[in-house]
Amino acid sequence: MSAAAPERCDVLIVGGGPGGSSAAASLAASGHRVVLLEKARHPRFHIGESLLPANLPLLERLGVAEQIHAIGLPKFGAQFHAEAPARTQRFAFADGWNKALPGAYQVRRSEFDAILIRRAAELGATVIEECRAREVQWHAEHVSVQAEHGGALRWFEARYLIDASGRDTFLASRLGTKQRSRAHESCSMFAHFAGAWRDSDGARCGDISLFWFEHGWFWFIPLADGTTSVGAVVWPQYMKSRRQEVREFFLSTLEHCPALTARLEHAELITEVQATGSYSYQCAEACGKRYLLVGDAYSFIDPVFSSGVLFAMVGGVAAAEALEVCLREPRRSGAALRRFARTVRRGPKRFEWFIYRMTHPAMQSLFLAPKNPLRMREALLSLLAGDIFADTPLWPSLRAFQAVFFLTALGMPRRSWAARARRARRLDALQHG
Repeated sequence: MSAAAPERCDVLIVGGGPGGSSAAASLAASGHRVVLLEKARHPRFHIGESLLPANLPLLERLGVAEQIHAIGLPKFGAQFHAEAPARTQRFAFADGWNKALPGAYQVRRSEFDAILIRRAAELGATVIEECRAREVQWHAEHVSVQAEHGGALRWFEARYLIDASGRDTFLASRLGTKQRSRAHESCSMFAHFAGAWRDSDGARCGDISLFWFEHGWFWFIPLADGTTSVGAVVWPQYMKSRRQEVREFFLSTLEHCPALTARLEHAELITEVQATGSYSYQCAEACGKRYLLVGDAYSFIDPVFSSGVLFAMVGGVAAAEALEVCLREPRRSGAALRRFARTVRRGPKRFEWFIYRMTHPAMQSLFLAPKNPLRMREALLSLLAGDIFADTPLWPSLRAFQAVFFLTALGMPRRSWAARARRARRLDALQHG
């Protein structure tokens, strides 16, 4: 392979998912020279099909709201299911604190991501697909990235670099700043089904459903074309008990949840089953000299609240706003980058307390019998809607919810220990059975 002369731009973006495309579209619309490198070619498969109501203002801002409406299945709520005892609770986003966020969409990510990256190109970004970033070098006034494209090497020089490479963590892996979460480790398996059960109620047919079970939780996401995304998020110890091929292990895992298997009774598995390893992590810094990290390139947490696309798009837009200042008013760069870092840290920080406790019996109890003193239920719904970056005054109510959680947990020590012991016994049986 040979390297040509460097290609120069204001901002180079690695990764053409929601974060990278949002940043590219925003910067290009402001007249900056933007190059976006995407290792695959759109449309391509990706998991994470459930948007949050807080995504919708961003879609309007980027000028793609009508296109997303055309491909999406309206989503007005979320359902939580438990089996011991069997209980279900539905949360409608319209009942949240902010009445301007009543719903969102379920989308095929292949279509959704393609719309966003094409929008970036329409606004003037140079989009280069099937181009994989390989190396990075730092200089006083620019950053250089070597990429492989069509069997040749290309060099790009940019004043700033945005890493939106997702779980590839292009920069953090090279800088050594990726920190694996010790507080919450989980693995996942997922696939698409055709012919799964659908709720006949039009207001509920697009709901995301989450099913707790002894080794983690399942998601059930209906899509507009009739297919359904189904996944299991499990503890690493459970995944290590696997003695079968991934497909058979996934199907046998579904049998742990009769309420979910009932929905799949007449369904057909139509994709390969994919699996990921233990994956929660966060990078030590969200930005540094001439670089910014966006979305999963900065942090990834358990997807129980469908927050991934929102965090990526918020980060992409925030990165564009920060670099707009850096490029036009360099003396204000420090303040702009600090503001960006606070924004991207805010999402995972606000969600992780709830995520790390979602499988605790006390949290299940509160979710399945929600009450609204001090507007706690409305605040919880706003959290589920992703309304954490605006000025909605929900934080005192959420702190009250946290206090109630601890009191509830103290009141059920036997149940907590029994659930842990039961899971340990069944894991032991799986490993030696």
